[in-house]
Amino acid sequence: MLQRYNFCRSRKRLAKKLQNPRLLRISFHTFRHWKATTIQHQTHDPWIVKEVGHTNLRSTEICITYEKTIYESNNDEYTVKVVKDPNEIRR
Repeated sequence: MLQRYNFCRSRKRLAKKLQNPRLLRISFHTFRHWKATTIQHQTHDPWIVKEVGHTNLRSTEICITYEKTIYESNNDEYTVKVVKDPNEIRR
């Protein structure tokens, strides 16, 4: 609870100093989306993004959309991995 209080206080102070009220809309959840979006941009693998914290691929689709918007990525390439035996899973 103390972390949230400190975060809100710092965010409010920064918004006032920079005269940018949009900073008040940033939350801890915003950082979670940012991390997932960054991973999507680096890997282009929705399954890795899902493993970072999403419960299903529908949530991951949001990060894919964010990534395309932020980085203006028109590349629709994805990494698809298929295994044929248990030894490949271990690798």
